[in-house]
Amino acid sequence: MQELKPGVLGNIVARLPLPPGSALSLWQNPDLFKKIYFSKFPGYYDTMDAGFMDEEGFLYIMSRSDDVINVAGHRLSSGALEESVLQHAAVVDCAVVGLEDKLKGVVPLALCVLKNGVRRSSEISGEIVKLVRDTVGPVAALRKVLFVRALPKTRSGKIPRSALGDLVNGKPYKISPTIEDPDVFAEIEHEVGRALRSQGR
Repeated sequence: MQELKPGVLGNIVARLPLPPGSALSLWQNPDLFKKIYFSKFPGYYDTMDAGFMDEEGFLYIMSRSDDVINVAGHRLSSGALEESVLQHAAVVDCAVVGLEDKLKGVVPLALCVLKNGVRRSSEISGEIVKLVRDTVGPVAALRKVLFVRALPKTRSGKIPRSALGDLVNGKPYKISPTIEDPDVFAEIEHEVGRALRSQGR
């Protein structure tokens, strides 16, 4: 494990021992507690969050660590990419997931919901790609934008990025019982299949 330079996204961990008041175990399962929070970074508690420190030592939490996309060795926060996409006036909701790529390993794929009355177009797609490039940088490598009717969300409003990532890569995915509209998965699967087939994937 190594400490990263300011501004570089990485895992947020806390050196042991933990302060008083911290959780000491999982209910009747201390082995699982140790495996989940202490095995990946020995001597540290894994918060399972990703973020970075600025030059002054302030910590910025960007997303859950499993929401980080590794593009050709560059770790990118799905949350940061989504913030950029949502700056476009036509986009009302968005989820960015990793799409497997032969050259880069994984590339970001933006699933976007447009505002009512806005028609899908390659022009809007191009504007979104440029917006991400200008705000995040060329390292973001966002090339693919897919417009969908809606995104699946839990009752608390969370987007199941892990399940969406499996879906776009043609892997089996699990629909949580807390998803408000499970039919959205089938709609997205249809759109993804159609879009990627047209691109020869």
